[in-house]
Amino acid sequence: MKKLIPIFLSCGVAAIPTGVAQAQSAPSDGGPHGVVAIGPGAVPEFDGSRDMRILPFVMADVRWGGVNVQVRGPGLRADVISDSRIAFGPVIAARLPRNDAGGRIGLLPEIDTAIEAGAFVGYRFGGDQYGQGVLQMELSVLHDVSRTHNGLLATASASYAAVSRRDFFLSIDAQTTLANADYTRTYFGVDRAGAAASGLAAYRPDGGIRDVGAGVTAGYWFSPKLGITARAGATYLVGNLADSPITEEGRRWQPAAGLLLSYRF
Repeated sequence: MKKLIPIFLSCGVAAIPTGVAQAQSAPSDGGPHGVVAIGPGAVPEFDGSRDMRILPFVMADVRWGGVNVQVRGPGLRADVISDSRIAFGPVIAARLPRNDAGGRIGLLPEIDTAIEAGAFVGYRFGGDQYGQGVLQMELSVLHDVSRTHNGLLATASASYAAVSRRDFFLSIDAQTTLANADYTRTYFGVDRAGAAASGLAAYRPDGGIRDVGAGVTAGYWFSPKLGITARAGATYLVGNLADSPITEEGRRWQPAAGLLLSYRF
């Protein structure tokens, strides 16, 4: 499973703007159409890490019939409602493991890859036939089904399609995540045994707001089929997590970025 996780890795909350995928005319036979983009990306090694790792970076927005399948963040989701304004469907995502960490954090117990599943709901305001001007508000709720952290995370996000043309698109987004104590104590807590082994102070955080973040996604199409997409974003750890010894060893800023070759069909 760990070897498969990087294939789906992205950053932030935004995939390729919906209007960009829809700008390519749907095939007359009702087959799939949309956008897929692949390239290198840089993300934190684990939650709260100062170090970065380079991984395959994927973004996608593909519609087939009444279902819109998207790669967003480190996971997959499907909008199963055939409505131009309302979005709803299942989500499955992966959270990177904490292993082979350096420094004192490396003396703490390793954390396996977590698989999280849940659902999202969203609503789109405004916009023209190409999606320009769309403001999309969303709420997603995910629970760990792999028993790695047994936590629950709820993320509220908003994205705005500032530009959506056949040859260029630009979108901006923002988000905040609420996490329960099971998640925060797994990734940012230090128990007595961990404190004795690492020299870090023992710490038992409560649940609360995990972070706030924002990002920008832009793309240019060299032809009707091929283009380039760039994504840059960052989240900032707040509340109990900002005071964690894990964060003090790492950093509150969690940046991520990618440069991708895009294919539109």
